[in-house]
Amino acid sequence: MIWFFLCVGLLVAGYFIYGKFVENIFGPKPEQATPAMTMADGVDYVPMSDKKVYLVQLLNIAGVGPIFGPILGALYGPVAMLWIVFGCIFAGAVHDYFSGMLSVRAKGASVPTVVGEHLGTAAKHFMNLFAVVLLMLVGVVFVLSPAGLLANLTSTDLVYWIGAIFAYYILATIVPIDKIIGRFYPIFGALLVFMSVGLIVGLIASGKGFYNTGMDFSNLHPTELPLWPLLFITIACGAVSGFHATQSPLMARCMQNEKSGRFIFYGAMIGEGIIALIWCTLGLSFYESTDALNATLANGGPSAVVHEVSTSLLGTVGGILAILGVVILPITSGDTAFRSARLIVADFLNLTQKPMAKRLLIAIPMFVLGFIISKAEFGVIWRYFGWANQTTAVIMLWAAAAYLIKEGKLHWICTIPAMFMTSVCITYLANAPIGFGMGMTVSTVIGIGTTLALTVAFLVKFRPAALVDERSS
Repeated sequence: MIWFFLCVGLLVAGYFIYGKFVENIFGPKPEQATPAMTMADGVDYVPMSDKKVYLVQLLNIAGVGPIFGPILGALYGPVAMLWIVFGCIFAGAVHDYFSGMLSVRAKGASVPTVVGEHLGTAAKHFMNLFAVVLLMLVGVVFVLSPAGLLANLTSTDLVYWIGAIFAYYILATIVPIDKIIGRFYPIFGALLVFMSVGLIVGLIASGKGFYNTGMDFSNLHPTELPLWPLLFITIACGAVSGFHATQSPLMARCMQNEKSGRFIFYGAMIGEGIIALIWCTLGLSFYESTDALNATLANGGPSAVVHEVSTSLLGTVGGILAILGVVILPITSGDTAFRSARLIVADFLNLTQKPMAKRLLIAIPMFVLGFIISKAEFGVIWRYFGWANQTTAVIMLWAAAAYLIKEGKLHWICTIPAMFMTSVCITYLANAPIGFGMGMTVSTVIGIGTTLALTVAFLVKFRPAALVDERSS
């Protein structure tokens, strides 16, 4: 119990101490008008209050990732909580802050434009394709997971719920952001907080105690899957997630003052880290062992864990509310995933999005493709989503590091997490069945070696002298 609250305390302290440090390095300009004020269009650029923007940002980024990921991560034991805490403070929240603030400085531009501005045209074109693919995978994952929960809860056919959620996504993607997302998401945010706090209170009241595994930081995975690099792919949204870079520009178009960036972007990631800690703790404490947790996962996946834990700790009514909270999380991220994809495509085609007809021109083909992808096996989609998610974070972190070098600021706050996540993603791709299937030792050598080579090339390209020569030529 003490360990859980210590971890939460570290995340909160990280917001006030390291978050302030990061903010000071970036240097927000409260006197400078934001895109919400200078480019208001009543559709995507809509000024909203800080509290509302924060809650919308939290719901945008907190899909099933900070629930399903930490549940799966709990199989490794309490060491998973260390990654959530330190990954969130030093990588995830930094990533989210810069993805949001660099978008603000770029007139609310989507992540490919931000990346292109700091890493070059080739990186921009790559991110245009990569970000849309990621968002389509996110959207499909965040259709299938809540549809599965609702089908179990109501004994209704899964296809019905898939169709219903897709119909909602179409509506939420094309209407002005303040009509559905800005109006209802703050309410959903309150439900999310209730669900998270209620489950921890229920765990304490149940007398089950905390961590049946004890404080054992060795690898406790029942099937002996390696910690490196799988843990850092499995727990993404609760520690560092490239999906957030696609979502932050949505709120960069609604934020009224640059000074609010730490609260909205860094703070929402800290909030998501706390959600991840709660579900990792539930996975470690509700079940007698990681073997017992794995048995439930084998019989129904993370959805079965959510259902069992929620109804057992909070009773039927409370359990249903908690499950609805878990259903709302992915739905409120899935719709904004498709919305972000629409805006990225619109930016690429230079197609204004104020007329409804032009929004539909992009949205309808996109949802048809999403429905086709949803027919693939969920496990396969999830694995590709996990790798694509972390790779997007890598690219965004390198872009933020390049920005800081150009500005003559401390770039290591982004360069170091970029290096770490680069080695994770390359090692995973080399080793995983969805990649090249090489041995772990060889994959690790490739991952670390490639990362070092990329880092040297990056520092040479963006060294101050090179930048001065480039500007003067």
